[in-house]
Amino acid sequence: MNQDGKADWTLDEVRERLAPAIAANAAFDGWGDAARDLAAETSGVDPDIARVAFADGPVAMIDAWFEHVDAAMVAAVPAEALATMKIRQRITALVEARLAVLAPERESLRRALAVLATPNHVPRAARLGWRSVDRIWRVAGDTATDYNHYTKRAMLLAVYGATITVFLDDDSEGQADTRAFLARRIDGIMRFEKAKAGMTRRAQRRPSLSRFVGRLRYPVV
Repeated sequence: MNQDGKADWTLDEVRERLAPAIAANAAFDGWGDAARDLAAETSGVDPDIARVAFADGPVAMIDAWFEHVDAAMVAAVPAEALATMKIRQRITALVEARLAVLAPERESLRRALAVLATPNHVPRAARLGWRSVDRIWRVAGDTATDYNHYTKRAMLLAVYGATITVFLDDDSEGQADTRAFLARRIDGIMRFEKAKAGMTRRAQRRPSLSRFVGRLRYPVV
């Protein structure tokens, strides 16, 4: 504690502490100073420190909230539970966990997406989306480092984006419509990955002129 009786948090700790409170306020006040200052007041954080922590404005607040959501998603699906699942089930469970964290703040999410959709924020939005799907694949156990690393994430990003559009207006019980939509789209990813793996195996078995010429020049002794 400092001389004023307030905790000496680092800026990263301030962002982590305030992010969910700002998101709760953003449904009513938008992603701006009012939501930030109210969150600081109710969390015992000096408003001046909060302003420094979120010096980049609304996008910094949204960034911190998405980081909070990702961490909560991972905590909701422990490693021992994932270990019993197939890859399709792992991806589904993680995305559904992320949506469950977002569910109480759908209006805040809607407003956040509107902020990120403005032209000057599109590059940041793309990075935030990629960060989330990369975490999902990594937690699910993906270790690909070749082009598969990028194709898997690009496909999941497209699926997740489409799922969010359904999720935002889903009034079905327990977001059943969203879960059904997600299941169909993830099934499509897995069919594509299976077909891609088959094509790769066939290509590897296909006769290669370069290998044939190489064997003529350097025959096996």
